[in-house]
Amino acid sequence: MTGDPGVDALIRQWAAEREQTAEEKEADRIASAWLAEAPRQAPGIPGQRARGGASSWAPVESADPGYLDAMRQRLPEVPDELLVAAAGWWQMIGDVAEAERWWDAGLSPLDQRALDYRAAGLSPSDLSRRLGPMTVLQHLRRGSAPAWCVARLARQQRAS
Repeated sequence: MTGDPGVDALIRQWAAEREQTAEEKEADRIASAWLAEAPRQAPGIPGQRARGGASSWAPVESADPGYLDAMRQRLPEVPDELLVAAAGWWQMIGDVAEAERWWDAGLSPLDQRALDYRAAGLSPSDLSRRLGPMTVLQHLRRGSAPAWCVARLARQQRAS
């Protein structure tokens, strides 16, 4: 799907979790019918009033549409629910341009490990740097700790 075995495994797991038995489908159908009878009200946060007066609420967006558009271009076959969840995390670290630099460096937008790598002090440009015979990204994919990679990069920089 995406070319990254870890992300592909995550997508397969996500899809398998959503496969339902006949009993689960029937329970969902009953729940949906029951919820359909409830009065409709858009979610909102008190104090975020739309122009319609005190009785209406401003809708809350869980993910920035700019992130979703960028992710849909890169991963058109991934379900929107998964993209919204991933975009919700990515938008907390920066703008779309920064997320795209991570994607271009070899990390899929569905790979939340990039947030850990960033928190450890790595940047997208660090992923292509070599630590011995492998790149930083290869080390990370083989299970090396991001902090170890940061320390090795710092030592390498001091030596040069």
